[in-house]
Amino acid sequence: MSRSRLISSVFMMALTALCVIYDIPFIGLVVLLTAGGLYEFFYMVRKKDVPIYSYTGILIGLLIPISIFTHFEPTKNWELLFIVIGFLLILFMQFARKDNRHAILGLSTTLFGVLYVAWFFSFLVKIRLMLPGIEGIKLLGFILLVTKSADIGALLIGSNFGKHPLLPKVSPNKSVEGTLGAVLVSACTALVFRSFLPSTLHLPFWQIFFMGTFFGGLGQLGDLSESLIKRDCGVKDSGKFLPGMGGVLDIIDSLLFSAPAFYLYMSSILTLK
Repeated sequence: MSRSRLISSVFMMALTALCVIYDIPFIGLVVLLTAGGLYEFFYMVRKKDVPIYSYTGILIGLLIPISIFTHFEPTKNWELLFIVIGFLLILFMQFARKDNRHAILGLSTTLFGVLYVAWFFSFLVKIRLMLPGIEGIKLLGFILLVTKSADIGALLIGSNFGKHPLLPKVSPNKSVEGTLGAVLVSACTALVFRSFLPSTLHLPFWQIFFMGTFFGGLGQLGDLSESLIKRDCGVKDSGKFLPGMGGVLDIIDSLLFSAPAFYLYMSSILTLK
């Protein structure tokens, strides 16, 4: 691990730990990362000459986590209705354009960006608000630790023992050994921090181990998905948010799949209990 990457990682971990605890810094960081992730996504897509509505997409995307945090929910699943309204707005904007070539591509790509970055990432807000007070904070801390520990495991194990490429056409630097190491580290992290889960669940060790394996694996899938987007757009890093770590999407990509799945899983078992 390079010196700049190590310093950036420590800074980001300290900042995240601080923001997770306090309400205003938490939503502020979520909004900042959502805006940065959307900007980077639309910037990469523009390299392919896709006629997207980047600023409108960013505005719609920012309102999703804010509306969840402020409990602005006039209807159930309000954020989905909001996304539909946003799509209609983009559609009307397309009607006003003189050039309608690639209209479907522009509309679908803009909406995909909002769903992929803003909506998926906003599940972190839902996880924090799922349980009151410190219980919600611990629940969010659990999925953050499990997911990001996989990134560290993949980097350390893959760089030292990786010999077999995983998907060289998508991400040449990822190896089978690194991915297996990532999943194993996530499973161990889940066991170490099992006290962060609600005590009322009484989950057995094997189930917590499986949770760590599953959500760590989803995190690696999220990382591969972003690599696929970057490869298609012809860029190495999504941006230059932090030295040695790349852009915002490079930082949050592993959470984009693990956070929604963890929220749905915890919602189901908490309901059953």
